[in-house]
Amino acid sequence: MTFSILAQDPCSGELGGAAATGALCVGGWVLRGDSRAGLSASQGAAPSTLWGEDVLELMRAGLAAPAAVAQVTGADSGQAWRQLAALDRAGRAACLTGVQNTAWKGALIADRLVVSGNLLAGPEVLEALRAGYLGATGSMASRLLDALAAAEAAGGDTRGLQSAALLVVSDDAPPLSLRVDWADDPIASLRALHARSQSGAYAAWLPRVPTRNDPERGAE
Repeated sequence: MTFSILAQDPCSGELGGAAATGALCVGGWVLRGDSRAGLSASQGAAPSTLWGEDVLELMRAGLAAPAAVAQVTGADSGQAWRQLAALDRAGRAACLTGVQNTAWKGALIADRLVVSGNLLAGPEVLEALRAGYLGATGSMASRLLDALAAAEAAGGDTRGLQSAALLVVSDDAPPLSLRVDWADDPIASLRALHARSQSGAYAAWLPRVPTRNDPERGAE
């Protein structure tokens, strides 16, 4: 029911994820992130938000993404109906795709990158998602938005799209968490929301927000 991407910038270490689906509220269901741990995308026919949270906890404790995914998913009797992708802060990625998820389903893993999905038009959706990110320029958020648009153009979710979300986390910046929970064109709406977040009073206020590397920023 969803396609998602998790990525890390190799220079800055910034982590970013994005997702879109033919159902409501993809951001709340799928994406989780912590700059001390990494990113997760928990999706599927019967997605477990617990999977997404638990895998972050294990990665924050030092477990690599492949081992963390295996540990979280292995004990779940509902594993066949779920899909979990994870990317740790060292750039290691992993994904488990349950066999009962609706085709087309699968994942592609590369250095500091994992794309995954189910109920897709075909494998070309994930190929476009990956290529859209790798071929884009600009900020992490802009590259992720371009990746979502490329995946949609390649066929996306077979039902069309209803929601989209973007998440970027870093030790050096406040988190960026944007969600379009329902729209006729959620990726375009998400792009417009992101543009609004980067200008005006909101953007001017962001430098005062504490970060992990500067937790007292804005106190003066």
